[in-house]
Amino acid sequence: MTKKQKKVLYRIIAATVLLIAAALLPLEDRSIPRLIAFLIPYFVVGWDILWKAVRNISHGQVFDENFLMCVATIGALFVGEYPEAAAVMLFYQVGELFQGVAVGKSRQSISSLMDIRPEYANIERDGQLEEVDPEEVELGNIIVIKPGEKIPLDGEVIEGRSTVDTAALTGESVPRDAAEGDTVISGCINLTGLLKVRVTKEYEDSTVAKILDLVENSASKKAKAENFITRFARYYTPAVVFAALALAILPPLITGHNWAMWIHRALIFLVISCPCALVISVPLSFFGGIGGASKKGILVKGGNYLEALADAEIMVFDKTGTLTKGVFEVTKIMPAEGTSEEELLMYAAYAESCSDHPIAKSIAARYEQAVDRSRIESAEEVSGHGVKAVIDGAEVCAGNLKLMASIGVKADCDPKSGTVVHLSVNGSYAGCIVISDRIKESSPEAIKQLKNRGVLRTVMLTGDAESAASAVAQKLGLDEHYYELLPADKVGKVESLLGQKSPKGTLCFVGDGINDAPVLSRADVGIAMGSMGSDAAIEAADIVLMDDDPVKIAKAIDIAQKTVTIVKQNIVFALGVKALVLILGALGIANMWLAVFADVGVSVIAILNAMRCLRISDK
Repeated sequence: MTKKQKKVLYRIIAATVLLIAAALLPLEDRSIPRLIAFLIPYFVVGWDILWKAVRNISHGQVFDENFLMCVATIGALFVGEYPEAAAVMLFYQVGELFQGVAVGKSRQSISSLMDIRPEYANIERDGQLEEVDPEEVELGNIIVIKPGEKIPLDGEVIEGRSTVDTAALTGESVPRDAAEGDTVISGCINLTGLLKVRVTKEYEDSTVAKILDLVENSASKKAKAENFITRFARYYTPAVVFAALALAILPPLITGHNWAMWIHRALIFLVISCPCALVISVPLSFFGGIGGASKKGILVKGGNYLEALADAEIMVFDKTGTLTKGVFEVTKIMPAEGTSEEELLMYAAYAESCSDHPIAKSIAARYEQAVDRSRIESAEEVSGHGVKAVIDGAEVCAGNLKLMASIGVKADCDPKSGTVVHLSVNGSYAGCIVISDRIKESSPEAIKQLKNRGVLRTVMLTGDAESAASAVAQKLGLDEHYYELLPADKVGKVESLLGQKSPKGTLCFVGDGINDAPVLSRADVGIAMGSMGSDAAIEAADIVLMDDDPVKIAKAIDIAQKTVTIVKQNIVFALGVKALVLILGALGIANMWLAVFADVGVSVIAILNAMRCLRISDK
């Protein structure tokens, strides 16, 4: 509880004591001394509400809950309902305090992420470590991170070995190893050893800065339900004020009945009509859902994306790095007649030696020997096909079937699965090498869980060959898969799938966020995974999973669906109770105490229900 909230609590306690004392005083009804006795607790607990109403009216904001409370309670004082006036203001402040504490807890669940903000960075100068602001560190500087310190900036380890706690970003408790050559990102905690790190990103471009910016701005992107409540309150509040005015004036004018009775009913009507329960509980629910997700390393950019994820109907995946580990390895070497395995592997390693593609790296890793570049007379990459090279005077082509067809070589190799690199030497087919990307251990369970949560279609898009795509799709039980796609083709396929979903359903695309930015942006909900330190992921995606576990997509859907359910419960409950009590108030059946329940009581119940969103991630 903040200092401000504690002060309100002390005022509530003091006003409660004064109200009880005023009620026990033997004073004549509607006398001046009795009015003064109840005005004291009224002003003790409600002076700030009166001030807010006056201030807001001076700024042109007339119809809000402060105005409703002031009109209702001042009116009650004028008609002689002194205890009710003081009690309504007291209970309203109790509701406001409760609301403030609830919002504070919800904010705390997200602001706990702010603990990842680094306070300083250590730079070695003249043999001494000097603490500087992370924003002052330049690209390429060497920083020193001692055990127990936060990693202040993204960089590459150049000296030392340690374990790194990534829980603040990923929600995972198992530390990761960090050694020379590894990348470390800001916001994590160095646990065991001293690390020297070369800074690869300035602070404003670092992972921690982008995440903090994302979280701080998440409340600005409202869900449809939040926008509905905002628009609803804009028209609802003035409508009930004029309805109360009509209730106070028209019946006595038409029937000649007691003016005091109808004014009293109108005041009760005003107290009942205050829309606090809706205005607070709906945004609080989404805020709680976003906070609960952040505890699990799931960063949601706004309530609108959480609401859309709850209706996920088609889940589209990129393959490499999303469903698979993105770690390629040679699984088969299949030489043609007259060529040995060693010779085939040598030609492949030399032909691919100029490429940085993961497939080229996997072949180099299998070859295990240094490439003598003096033996390579020329090398030319053929986009989308492969490589042509002259090695020891021999013309070597390494690539896909399209490359073989373009040079008139018939490939006689069918490994059934994996990515295949075909080779020809001097126009004759030499064989093929099969490279496979390992499927993540959790991918099969992730697909199963998504289908259990109502996802109707699971689709995989990949640039790999048909054999590699089919093998992964079959093992994972995917509904559809599309292969040999360029980035532009993936966007076109997503466009096509968007036209096939139901009006209410949403299409989600899950990618690694590096080369999938156009598709992430085009989908209803873009989810970037395995993206610690990826600028493209944080900027292009709507939801960022801070590790590479696809099972967390199902967890995100759980949080989204339960949050939306709680929001709907609050809307139905608040509107239902208010409508019923408003009718009772207009008919003269409801008194001021029932009106207080319809306002403060309903607000408290709705807020308690909304706070369940904070605990969703713990289930």
